[in-house]
Amino acid sequence: MKALIELKGVAKGFKSADGHLRSVLEGVDFQLAKGEIVALLGQSGSGKSTLLRIMAGLIPADAGDVHYGGQPLFGPAQGIAMVFQSFALFPWLTVQQNVELGLEAAGMPAADRAERAEAAIELIGLAGFEGALPRELSGGMRQRVGIARALVMEPDVLLMDEAFSALDVLTGERLRNEILELWDGGQMPTQAMLVVSHNIEEAVMMADRVLIFSSNPGRVRAELPITLPRPRRADSPEVRLLIDEVYRLMTSATTLPGAAEETAKPHLGDRLPEAEVGRMESLLELLADDPFQGRADLPQLVEESELTDEEVLPLADALNRLGLAQLSGGDLLMTALGRKYVEGTHEFRRQVFGQQLLEHVPLAAYIRHSLEQETDGELKEEPFLQLLSAHMDHTEAERVLRVAIEWARYGEVFEYDFHTGVIHLPEADED
Repeated sequence: MKALIELKGVAKGFKSADGHLRSVLEGVDFQLAKGEIVALLGQSGSGKSTLLRIMAGLIPADAGDVHYGGQPLFGPAQGIAMVFQSFALFPWLTVQQNVELGLEAAGMPAADRAERAEAAIELIGLAGFEGALPRELSGGMRQRVGIARALVMEPDVLLMDEAFSALDVLTGERLRNEILELWDGGQMPTQAMLVVSHNIEEAVMMADRVLIFSSNPGRVRAELPITLPRPRRADSPEVRLLIDEVYRLMTSATTLPGAAEETAKPHLGDRLPEAEVGRMESLLELLADDPFQGRADLPQLVEESELTDEEVLPLADALNRLGLAQLSGGDLLMTALGRKYVEGTHEFRRQVFGQQLLEHVPLAAYIRHSLEQETDGELKEEPFLQLLSAHMDHTEAERVLRVAIEWARYGEVFEYDFHTGVIHLPEADED
């Protein structure tokens, strides 16, 4: 198949608050061919959205080559359109005016752009709402406007950055299915789509290929071709097997066929998963009980817990990091310590949690050690934020430190004053 977009050795970095260059993408090789839908999955902060913006010509790559239609890509290309997670509509413009924006910027005459916009609005199922303002529309209808605004440009390539994630489950599924019907029916002008998603089932239902992105820095580390014809049934054995394989790829440290899985060595600048202690314990208790009895297939665990992929994967990652469970082949296995944890009292759990935190999370151990060197047992949070900012942007550094503090407070490793921003040893340890 002919490649519409081709990336070779693409890299991108950003300067952190303290001036350090933080690598977001490194060595990305990727081709998007005519006639295919590709889904891109990866953890938050892996650079997926940055990659899409490079492909759209919105930001340049620092290194490597980006080609569109066989030619180097410099700046936005007329044949590439993007749909964002946020609806990104101008609230003072009508549906018709929002859809016409790109055509107006391209200098198309008013009559021609009105005709094109009306056709795109009808195609996406919003006929009759041309004069409505965004505030008068539901979330699903507003995202339809965003999709119509992209399709009206008749792009060769449509990039979708978590376009359905801001919608409720049923609305997102309905809109996704309608897009696939238009695509498979040949009614869309688009020749290829790249879909960034957090939803594993969504990726398997839509894509001809699923790419798994690694983090720190982001790069393609695994690829799963999908040859099942569409429309696909989410409850079919074939789809469930593919979903299970994607879980395995996303939770495996290595991806080469036959390679043994290895646990990455913990690092001070690790991006800690967004995992609340209460939810971690609830998932561990669910894992210990029937029907799992200590071992669960991740898709089944997602279904049984009534959580989403985006919620369960960080929880499983956290339990794995802390040695309370182990990720293996797309399954979550309770460890012997995890079993004792579930059966223990509240105080026992806190003690074990703190011990595991100091042993397996270098950031928590570093903060604790730093506090112990201070005569008053306390430090401001700023030095630790600066340390993390060498590895990630400031917003992510704040999030990671917040997670470390939450875990440490539960495990009585250190405390935090939310009014002053001071981290300090627990009172019993200050002497």
